[in-house]
Amino acid sequence: MIWYEKIIQMFKIKDLRNKFLFVLGIFALFRIMANIPIPGINPENLKSFFEQFQVLGLLNIFTGGALERLSIVMLGLGPYITATIILQLLTMIFPQLEELYKESGEEGKKKFQQYGRILTVPLSLVQAFGMLTLFTRQGIITELGSFSKLSAVLTISAGALFLMWLGELISEKGIGNGVSLLIFAGIIADFPRNIGQMLSTYEPSMLPSYLMFFVMALLIIAGVALINEARRNIPVSYAKRIKGRMVYGGSSTYLPISVNPAGVMPIIFALSILTFPSMITSFLSGATGFLGRASQFVEGFFNNTWAYGITYFILVVLFTYFYTLITFEPKSIADNLKKMGGFVPGIRPGESTTKFLSFVLNRILPVGALFLGLIALMPTVIQVVTRVAVFSFLVGGTSIMIIVSVVLETMRQIESQLEMREYDTF
Repeated sequence: MIWYEKIIQMFKIKDLRNKFLFVLGIFALFRIMANIPIPGINPENLKSFFEQFQVLGLLNIFTGGALERLSIVMLGLGPYITATIILQLLTMIFPQLEELYKESGEEGKKKFQQYGRILTVPLSLVQAFGMLTLFTRQGIITELGSFSKLSAVLTISAGALFLMWLGELISEKGIGNGVSLLIFAGIIADFPRNIGQMLSTYEPSMLPSYLMFFVMALLIIAGVALINEARRNIPVSYAKRIKGRMVYGGSSTYLPISVNPAGVMPIIFALSILTFPSMITSFLSGATGFLGRASQFVEGFFNNTWAYGITYFILVVLFTYFYTLITFEPKSIADNLKKMGGFVPGIRPGESTTKFLSFVLNRILPVGALFLGLIALMPTVIQVVTRVAVFSFLVGGTSIMIIVSVVLETMRQIESQLEMREYDTF
């Protein structure tokens, strides 16, 4: 079945149609909130400030322009993602938390998610206060009184928590992963403005740069689709089992291991972590002595395009390994295969299978990690090659990676829902 036939078939099924319309309704609500600004903004200072700081420009993409407009949801899903990162890092330090996350079943995962929601509250308050302080010192927002500033911090924090709730609603009642879909909606919503900005600056002398831009865009899309769909299939056989007069098993199948098992999450994690130094320097920008010199050094480091790009690349590669270590467990997979009577031909079940799966994963994971790192660097490379800054955000590898990944994952979920209903009908 072709992709557009699947979409037509989806709209014929009432349950799937309602889920799709529910997601669209959440998108519309998100876009309305992204265009409600906080009071006291200086538009000219705001525009020039975002042209100077690359990290905020990239972060603005994930909020769908909400940060650039200083809307009530200017933090986007950043605090929730950061809280998830912190908790997953803590699983490597505290065995009880690791047991809760990995071994306590569905109830344990629900409790782990609840901890993430609780941690999101203080993080959103800190980030909201940091952003307001930064923008006030830069003259973007007029000086606020104590009560007005407290109201603004609470409003922005509430916006971040509301987006977190909307994302979980999409995951529960809609189609696809709610967090990924909201980030996807934010990126797509800003595309028409970026394209209009690109066309408004067009000059005949820039034609080679425009052609290079489209070629790079096609190559990035093809590369992202190729790596996302690439699998290393490990053959698995099931032994025959006889119960009474029935014979079970005796079949062969494949265990697919993705070349990029972490998906796009390492890029989102790295970008969330990189926002913290800019907020810290906003507090220390007026300080003297060692703290003042440290804040100036950090600010200069992140204003350096190549220094920022290399740091971003390293963080993405590290987070790819870390996230894969958290989500992909060769031991549990080997144990499940053993319980179901499955085995890899030529490999003994149990510990030998665990070592074999780890060996295969360690061979293919560097490919996925380096690919994600290169995708993260793509905006910097494109900006240097084409010498046009708007291209780096239009064809940013991160944006395209998220768009392609979310579309492919959502189409897979739609296809699985359709197949499930076909089996029910049969």
